[in-house]
Formats: sequence, structure tokens, C-alpha cells
Amino acid sequence: MKLSYSLAAAVLALSAGFASAHEFKAGPLKIGHPWSRATPAGAKVGGGYLSIENTGAVADRLVSVSVPFAARSEIHEMAVKDGVMTMRPMEQGVEVPAGAKVEFKPGGYHIMFMELKQQLNQGEMMKGTLTFEKAGSVDVEFKVDFDRRQGRRRGPAQGALSPRPSAVMVGLVPTIHLFAGRRPCSRRGCSPRGRA
Repeated sequence: MKLSYSLAAAVLALSAGFASAHEFKAGPLKIGHPWSRATPAGAKVGGGYLSIENTGAVADRLVSVSVPFAARSEIHEMAVKDGVMTMRPMEQGVEVPAGAKVEFKPGGYHIMFMELKQQLNQGEMMKGTLTFEKAGSVDVEFKVDFDRRQGRRRGPAQGALSPRPSAVMVGLVPTIHLFAGRRPCSRRGCSPRGRA
């Protein structure tokens, strides 16, 4: 009887480990915890985040992302230079050097889900596909979650995204598009309305 209980406990612990890991693989690439913020009803733009670790000996590149819940997806980089926030599409994708780990997170590299077809609700798992230059395509799931760095949930039930300027400046990218107005991105980049 004790052996049965021990075996059951071990199975549960192993299952919990797999569930919490939320990791995907594409050859030597490890994709860690893809997630997206919950969006208010009627939102047209969402943001996606994840990490990519290259355990191989050759660099690879994330070249595109596709999801069924948005008309298109774009890879962007956000940065603050001389106190001015800039955001530009990464038309050539993002390189993942051999032996390195690249983070897609608020305030840096991120994925923009453009023209959302549905609301992203807290706790949902949204399917998507990442395409790499060498490793090819890999199916993943984006967990609709809250930003732990900000310490609060992002869904309508827990408080929708805030339009406060201070929130915008610390990298809440969807806030820029939803509340500050959005201008189409060009080769020179994209910026909130009223900013250069």
C-alpha cells in the first residue's frame, strides 16, 4: 500500500513538473513559457512573449510567427534611447546565437498580434507556430497570463490595461496601441501618435 501511494505521488510530481515547465523544442532550440497578456473586449492588438535558448553549435533565427487568433503577427523590438521610446519591426527576424538565450519580454523583443479575431482571456492556451531559419516550424501554445514583473493581472476581470503614461514608458507595449493610438509601422519603425 505504501508503495502504491509513493508511486502515485511520484507520478503527480512528474506531471506537475511538465505542466509548470510549459516548454517546447525545435531541434537544439528550447522555447520557454510562451505567454500573452489578457486583453479587454474589443482590443485589436495583443503582445506575445517567450524565451529561446539555443543549445546547438550554430546560430539560428526566428523569422516569423503565425497564430489563428490574429490576422497577422509581427516581431518587434522596443527600446529607450536618450529618454525616447522607440519601437521597430524586425523584418529580418531575431538571431539566436549558438549557446545563447534570447528573451522576448516587455520593454524589449516581443511579438505583436495584429487585428485580433477574439478576446484573449486569462487562463486560456492559444495555439501558434514559430518558424526558424534552420530548425523549421514548431507549434507552441501561448498562455494568456499576467505580467509577474508588474505584480498584477491583466485581464478585464482583474483590471484591464492602464493608459497611464508611466505604464507606457516601462514597456506595456499593447497599451501603446490600444490607448495612445497607433500609426502604421514602416521601415523607419512605429511610434505612438504624437511622438516622433
